Amino acid sequence: LSDSPIEVQTEQMKSLVQDAEKEGVDSEEPVSMPSPSASVSPDAPSVTITGRDANTLSTCRNRSKSRGKPAKEDKNICVKQYKDPALHSSLLGPKQNTQDNERTLLIRGTEKVLQGRSEPNGNYMNNPHLKNIQDHENGIKHPRKKKPVTVDSAKAKTSLEALKISIKHLKWKEFPMGRRAACDIYWHGVSFHDNENIVSGQVNKFPGMVEMLRKISMSRAMRTMQELFPEEYDFYPRSWILPEEYQQFTTQIRMVKESDATVNRTFIVKPDGGSQGDGIYLIRDPSDLKLVAGSQAKQGVVQEYIHKPLLIDKLKFDIRLYVLIKSLEPLEIYIAKEGLTRFCTEPYQEPSQKNLSHVFMHLTNYSLNVHSGNFVHSDSQSTGSKRSLSSVLYKLAAKGVDIKKVWSDIIALVIKTVIAVVPELKVYYQAEIPPGKPGPTCFQILGFDILLMKNLKPILLEVNSNPSMRIEHEQEVAPGVFEYVPSPVDEEVKVNVIRDTLRLMDPSQEISAEPESPVPSPEEALPSLCLKQVYPKYTKQFNHLRLVERIAALFIRFLGVKGNMRLGPTAFRTFIRTCKLSNSSFTMASVDILYIDITRRWAGAAADSREAGMGLQAFVEAFFSLAARKFKSLAQRQQVVALLELCELSVCEERRSVSCSRALSGGSRTLPHTAHLSPVPLRRAVSQDQRLHYRLKARTLRVNADN
Repeated sequence: LSDSPIEVQTEQMKSLVQDAEKEGVDSEEPVSMPSPSASVSPDAPSVTITGRDANTLSTCRNRSKSRGKPAKEDKNICVKQYKDPALHSSLLGPKQNTQDNERTLLIRGTEKVLQGRSEPNGNYMNNPHLKNIQDHENGIKHPRKKKPVTVDSAKAKTSLEALKISIKHLKWKEFPMGRRAACDIYWHGVSFHDNENIVSGQVNKFPGMVEMLRKISMSRAMRTMQELFPEEYDFYPRSWILPEEYQQFTTQIRMVKESDATVNRTFIVKPDGGSQGDGIYLIRDPSDLKLVAGSQAKQGVVQEYIHKPLLIDKLKFDIRLYVLIKSLEPLEIYIAKEGLTRFCTEPYQEPSQKNLSHVFMHLTNYSLNVHSGNFVHSDSQSTGSKRSLSSVLYKLAAKGVDIKKVWSDIIALVIKTVIAVVPELKVYYQAEIPPGKPGPTCFQILGFDILLMKNLKPILLEVNSNPSMRIEHEQEVAPGVFEYVPSPVDEEVKVNVIRDTLRLMDPSQEISAEPESPVPSPEEALPSLCLKQVYPKYTKQFNHLRLVERIAALFIRFLGVKGNMRLGPTAFRTFIRTCKLSNSSFTMASVDILYIDITRRWAGAAADSREAGMGLQAFVEAFFSLAARKFKSLAQRQQVVALLELCELSVCEERRSVSCSRALSGGSRTLPHTAHLSPVPLRRAVSQDQRLHYRLKARTLRVNADN
């Protein structure tokens, strides 16, 4: 049998090496092997670098043996290691020999012959593919090209233009018509439910945020915090809920007038679901309230009007500040260092019966003042009816105002407001995305409207869950003809906020939260972050305010069923028993009556509630009532703290006892969120809630009749 082509070439290599060793001379001429013929088997592709060192052949053979598989899939190159320094320098590229050093590379199985010259820097492979292979052999790793982050902008609505510019800056990939495959980020224009079919990625809306930031819900949340921390939450105007508290409002106003006839306060009325200044009006007497719209009572709030606002150029103004809630658990809050200031278009005067209807004097809403003939669209950030926040702060600083103090007070206002709304948001979140259920994570940009008083104290006007991200404004270019023209101040502020929000939510890398540390980009350097982290950075100063959040954690624990937002009577009884709150003077019958009374009152106040039962705000009221009953000698805040510690300790003890009993019986040592209740009682509790509710209601009616 004749030798195979591989064996023939191997023998030729051996003879050449032996001849060179006998002569004792190393030739500088590379030895060229014959070109591989078509009959060479494709099962043995390899590359031979010609030369006169026997180590080359042994290295290739050893690698082939160690792999243990045919070399068909092996594209690695066997690179010759030269021992002789003179030969090494002659072939690897000293300057004096670079023009004469050529080599031939045989790639068997591909029928390719590669030739080239050595380079002065020692990179003797001119082919990029061969260089990558050699780097792999030497352990040099090249970073893989990062896949661009994908953004679904099909539901972006009014923020579309600013979002497109931001994605372009980041060199990410946008899908304006949506995408069948999952995206990294989904940008919704209105609410979390713009797209119902998201099971992964990140969404720029929290479930329940729209409902939580309505005027009534916001006022209730702030009122709860004012009960616990009256001095900490004095930045929110006193409010009454309409029509529920109409009688209370009229009674209090009448009492004030009777005590001092010279006092004639002004109030501002805001519809519950209103936006852009729609439906807002001023009153000085409760009889001026418009309580009915058609056949239905108007839902809204009435607030004390801020009489002494800070003026610039004799005009009243407010601050629109953008705040990012990056996550709820753990709570992360960022504030944009730049914002907008929106100016009224008529010089300010103290409210009187004559000027109450002058909305361009009293209301700072951009959507109202833009229709005034005095509104000034300006290309400068420091002039016009809409300016940058920094330009206003610089002007105040020039007058000697302590800007650091003002900014510190604004940060405190933002953190306290977010802490007030987080408990309810967590209830909504667990209802939409229960633990263990596939779903996206959430973040959201909020618009805080803040008014500075004459004494520079910031006052919270409202929080907008969907702040406008338009970077253009509507302008009348001819009578009755309008078109959108760019707004430089809007673009400067809003594009930066959206872009840096995306950078912080980038799923492919961790980004420094410090704005002083710019985030590098492979393509170009981006500016430093315009968003400043304020929480958990300032946890120590504000963590004591999170009492209601701890109450919400107890509430969620005893809900029992994933996706539920209401506590039934059985679950409420379980809470009382677990925390050992019943005794001879407070029996379970008293517990049932308390549940019925509070639930019935809140059901009338929240007619649009999804389910029957006790919501979080009703549970907070019941918790306060139980705390006052249990710890009568303490102040209200101390009562709540003492009851919280008692309940949390009782829950922990029950968890421990259940865990120990399971361990003794050979069960699992891990305890789920509601492990102290077995699944069967939980299902039974849900099915019995409605029957028990009506039974308790009938019992209460009989007691009242007897009395």
